[in-house]
Amino acid sequence: MSYFCIFFNIILNNAKIKMVINMIGERLSDIRFDANLTQIEMAKILKTSQANYSRWESNKELIPLKKLNLLCNYFKINMDYVIGITKDNKGNGIHNLDNKIVGNNLKIVRKNNNITQLELANMLNTTHSTISAYESGKTKLLTIFAIEIVKKYNISLDWLCGRIK
Repeated sequence: MSYFCIFFNIILNNAKIKMVINMIGERLSDIRFDANLTQIEMAKILKTSQANYSRWESNKELIPLKKLNLLCNYFKINMDYVIGITKDNKGNGIHNLDNKIVGNNLKIVRKNNNITQLELANMLNTTHSTISAYESGKTKLLTIFAIEIVKKYNISLDWLCGRIK
């Protein structure tokens, strides 16, 4: 594969990720408006500041998975809806975000796709030890990495985060 093709694929992947990030901000705004809430009220629900919430809704920062899970639990919606990979927003109950379940599911994805921790680390532009920490449940998976994995391997974020079997 030529350097041009590699570079083009990186740009294309980054554009897809940016579209997902923009979708999250739009969905957060839609959810808030549908519930007739202010940003301050939404921030209280998510146990954060209005400034943090505003950055998530305006696509300046990504909502952490822990807060995304809290949002989905509160409004009884699913994560896949919030990140724009489904139009069906129906959630299936209240779920705790367990790092060990997320890590185990990450390992399943990696093994099902015959990739090593190092290959996954390179794809995410992180370290092998970071992937190992995610898989062992010692560290919370970053939202951006979760989204990249979901998009690349065509899986559900709700499944990756242990919200559905």
